[in-house]
Amino acid sequence: MFMFEKALTGSRKYWYWILCLLAVVFLGSLAYLRQLDVGLGITGMTRDVTWGIYIAQFTFFVGVAASAVMVVLPYYLHNYKTFGKVTILGEFLAISAVTMCMLFIFVDMGQPSRVINVMLHPTPNSPMFWDMISLGGYFLLNAVIALITLSAERKGIAPPKWIKPVIIISIPWAISIHTVTAFLYSGLPGRSFWLTAILAPRFLASAFAAGPALLILLCLLIRKLTRYDVGQEALRKLAVIVTYGMILNVFFLLMEVFTAFYSGIPEHMEHFQYLFVGLEGHNALVPWMWTSAILAVLSLLLLVTAKIRNNEKWLPVVCVIVFVSLWIDKGLGLIVGGFIPSPLGAITEYAPTLIEITITLGIWALGFLMVTIFYKITLSVREGFSE
Repeated sequence: MFMFEKALTGSRKYWYWILCLLAVVFLGSLAYLRQLDVGLGITGMTRDVTWGIYIAQFTFFVGVAASAVMVVLPYYLHNYKTFGKVTILGEFLAISAVTMCMLFIFVDMGQPSRVINVMLHPTPNSPMFWDMISLGGYFLLNAVIALITLSAERKGIAPPKWIKPVIIISIPWAISIHTVTAFLYSGLPGRSFWLTAILAPRFLASAFAAGPALLILLCLLIRKLTRYDVGQEALRKLAVIVTYGMILNVFFLLMEVFTAFYSGIPEHMEHFQYLFVGLEGHNALVPWMWTSAILAVLSLLLLVTAKIRNNEKWLPVVCVIVFVSLWIDKGLGLIVGGFIPSPLGAITEYAPTLIEITITLGIWALGFLMVTIFYKITLSVREGFSE
C-alpha cells in the first residue's frame, strides 16, 4: 500500500481538511451523476462552444504537471542538490495534476463508454490518441519514480540503478505532454486563434511559470504547518524560474497580438477583440482578460525586482498573482476565446452552469486531496512527522 498508513494519522486540523475535501468531492460526484443522467445539455456548452471549463482546466493543469521537469532536470541530470527536498514534492504535484487532467477529459466526454472506445479503437493519426498516451505514460513514469525513490529513502538505501533511465525518459516526456496538448488546438484549421506555431512554446512558458509558482506556495505552506523546510535557496531558484517563465509567456502573447493586428486579418483579430474589448456588444470575458493582463504586468514588475522576489513575505503574494493571471488566461480565455466568434462568424457566449462549476470544484478537491496525502507520506518518511 506504499506507506499509505502514514496518511491515516494526523492532527484534528489535518482531518478537518481531509473531510472538507471529501465533502467537495462528494458534491462534485453528485453533480456528475446528474450530468450523466441528463447529458451535456445541462452544461453551458453549445454547438458553437463545444469546449468549456472542463477542457480549459485540463489545459491549465497539463502545464502544472509538465512544470515538474523544472526541478527534476536540475536535480537528477545536473546534481543540483539545492532541489533535493523539493523534487519529490514536484513529482507528487505532477501525479495529482495529471490525474485531474484525465478526470476533466472524462467528464467532458459525457459518457464513460466514449473513454473506453478511445482505448478499444485507437486512432494513431489523431492527436487525442497521442495525448492519451503522453498523459498516461507521464503519470506512470512519475508514479514509479516517486514510489521507488521514496521507498528506498524509507529503507535508508540508495535507489536502484535502473530508475535513472526512467527519470531521464520522464524529462522529455514532460515536455511532450504539453506539446501534444497544444497540437490538439493548433491542428484545427478552422480555429484561427489557435492556428499558430508558437502555441506549444506559449503553453510551455506559462506552464513553467504557473507550476513552480504553485509549488512555491505549497512549500511555504508546508514550512508553516510543519518543521519541513525545502530551504531558502530552493525557493529563490524556483522564483527565478517563475520569473523567466512569466517573461517568456508575456513576450509570446505580445508576439501573437502583433502578428494578428499588423497583418490585419479579421479572422485573427476578432478573437483578441472579443477577449479584450468585446465584439458586437458581447463582452463577457473582457473583465476577466483585463484582470489577467494587469496581474501579469504587475507580477513581472514584482518578479524582476530581486529584493521583492527574494522577500518571503512578498513571494507568496507574487506567486498567487502569477497563478491567478495564468489561470484566467489559459484556463478560461484561451479555450473559450478560440470558439468566439465561430468559423462562420457567429457569436455565442459561454458561461459554465452550476453543475459544471460543482464538478470542476470536485476535481480540484480530489487533486488537493491527493497532494495532501502524498505530501503527508513524504513528510512522515523524511522527518517522522505524525501531525
